[in-house]
Amino acid sequence: MSVLVFTEAGNGKIRKNSLEAVNYAANIAKTISGSVVAVIDGETDAALLAELGKAGANKVITVAGDAISNGDAAAWASAIEQIAKAENCSVVVFSHDLMGKAIAPRVAVKLKAGCVSGATGIPVAEGGKLLVEKAAYSGKASAVFAISSEKKVITLLPNSFQVQLGSGTAEVAAFNADFSSVKGSVTVKERKTRTAATAPLPEAELVVSAGRGMKAPENWGIVEDLANSLGATTACSRPVADMHWRPHHEHVGQTGVAIRPNLYIAIGISGAIQHLAGVNGSKTIVVINTDKEAPFFKSADYGVVGDAFDVVPRLTEAIKKFKAAQH
Repeated sequence: MSVLVFTEAGNGKIRKNSLEAVNYAANIAKTISGSVVAVIDGETDAALLAELGKAGANKVITVAGDAISNGDAAAWASAIEQIAKAENCSVVVFSHDLMGKAIAPRVAVKLKAGCVSGATGIPVAEGGKLLVEKAAYSGKASAVFAISSEKKVITLLPNSFQVQLGSGTAEVAAFNADFSSVKGSVTVKERKTRTAATAPLPEAELVVSAGRGMKAPENWGIVEDLANSLGATTACSRPVADMHWRPHHEHVGQTGVAIRPNLYIAIGISGAIQHLAGVNGSKTIVVINTDKEAPFFKSADYGVVGDAFDVVPRLTEAIKKFKAAQH
């Protein structure tokens, strides 16, 4: 039996979330004594596919087609169903990101598979079942789910594991998927290439976020300066996105992007439960707020009670001096 894992590439490299998912699939394969089959868009540069082998894939299958390249979740689900059956895959793994969350439920229905979303632990095999750990109650607890169906679908919460690359190699093969049963399609009107040097929020290891405590969008310069000094990705609270101070793709929280960076710096954010639900998986949380009673301080590893317009520039300057001293 094999483990099938959905992967993506972007900006000239295999996405970090995808490499993490392949690592995860490789651990499941060891548990069930199987192999790992990675599937990816056929337009991916062939030179990048070696990374999937280094991450643990034994075989890489490419799928071509306009609907695939356009990110049509229905088309991808159909292709993955066909590949899973052709390769005798008992488990299908996705990253719990935008595409993974769109495709995984469709695949689960097609394969009549049990599905656990947002897994954080490596599954344990027990009597034909897979026991999968994930966060519960907005990250306040952990729960273990048993998948007893013959086919199993799991989505992995990004940044749950450190990506590890070895010296493995993978066989590469093309798959001719039948899309005749796929109704409708995604039409791409315009393509925009991400040019930012920082990682996308779900993959970011360092995040600097801010809220209404910044008082106005024109004050965001000090937040960006701090992020640049750290090489971090910027984020914001929901009210800030709703007021159009920052783009909605930067909104982190229960109704935005859920993140698990190594470092999360929250500036002028009170720490409502909805925000905490999306960031409490962060390894280290630093809170900067003038209100010493702000709820966020209860979840912080480090807290600074002070004015962001005073604290943040001084912190940025200190980081720049520290980095300069290292060279």
